[in-house]
Amino acid sequence: MAESNSLAPLSQDRQPRHAAAKLTRRQKAAIIVRFLLNEGAEVRLGDLPEQLQEQLTTQMGAMRYVDRATLAAVVSEFAGELEGMGLTFPRGVAGALSALDGRISPQTAARLRKEAGVRQFGDPWDLVRRAETGHLLPILQAESAEVAAVLLSKLEVTRAADLLARLPGDVARRITYAVSQTEAITPEAADRIGLALAAQIHDVPETAFDADPVERVGEILNYSPAATRDSLLEGLDEADSDFAARVRQAIFTFVHIPVRLDPLDVPKVVRQVDRGVLVTALAAARAGDLAPAADFILDNMSKRMAEALRDAMEELGEVKARDGEEAMTEVVNAIRQLEAEGDITLRQPEAETAED
Repeated sequence: MAESNSLAPLSQDRQPRHAAAKLTRRQKAAIIVRFLLNEGAEVRLGDLPEQLQEQLTTQMGAMRYVDRATLAAVVSEFAGELEGMGLTFPRGVAGALSALDGRISPQTAARLRKEAGVRQFGDPWDLVRRAETGHLLPILQAESAEVAAVLLSKLEVTRAADLLARLPGDVARRITYAVSQTEAITPEAADRIGLALAAQIHDVPETAFDADPVERVGEILNYSPAATRDSLLEGLDEADSDFAARVRQAIFTFVHIPVRLDPLDVPKVVRQVDRGVLVTALAAARAGDLAPAADFILDNMSKRMAEALRDAMEELGEVKARDGEEAMTEVVNAIRQLEAEGDITLRQPEAETAED
């Protein structure tokens, strides 16, 4: 009797383990996934290779019932494997490059990708959506209208509308019509199109500068003395009038305040600038070409503050050119800082016409 009692718990313990032993790893994986989903866990199955996702889905569809003892054995086995696991490494060079993204130099990463012959995009459409407008426009014009239609359909509506507005009219019309013919495109076809487009974007050579030449020259001239800026722009007019016109659009100085700054944002700028600096800037700008900018600032604040500033300007008297320019630069820098922080939005300058 004693022997029988001692064997009873042992046989009960062995029964579920024996049942779990008959299960394949695919069946055990399906059980674990189903268990985690029932418990409300977030299971990122989308990170698995597509083939494994298909196998897991098929296996879960084929299974009907698992008793509690078998479930306990499978979960116990799974927990044991997790506890015994020390480290996991990404699969292949592509996975390693993804794990080391931002920790090794872009040059080294590019060389390793080229040598290993891999392209690691993740979801290719994420890369397409992050691409700059300057990269997408040539692709839209070079690809077929159907492919371009799929691309636009994958973007945010406002981004798609902006891209269409930048395309030649006939190209935009063809692509717009092609959108009506994308209804039958399968997810697999869309993925292949996304991968092909991502490959084109990924192959764009890296450059030494983040900003384009117009932006870089505009930034330099923003901080240059007025005489230097005017002289350089005259030289650019002679060398390349089109480039000079685009640089002028990128420049934002004190004289551009009435055109670019919203009147409702003037109080924000005034609060951002030291009062003494503001008085100096306004006093230096109260005559000549800069007078409209000074009047614009004074006219868009409270009357009481404007009168106080005008009195301070009269007391200050004539301002040295260098001091005035430095003060105006500080005002402009305050405006640009507010724009960078998202507190204000500058109005875009209108493109100059040929007559201008």
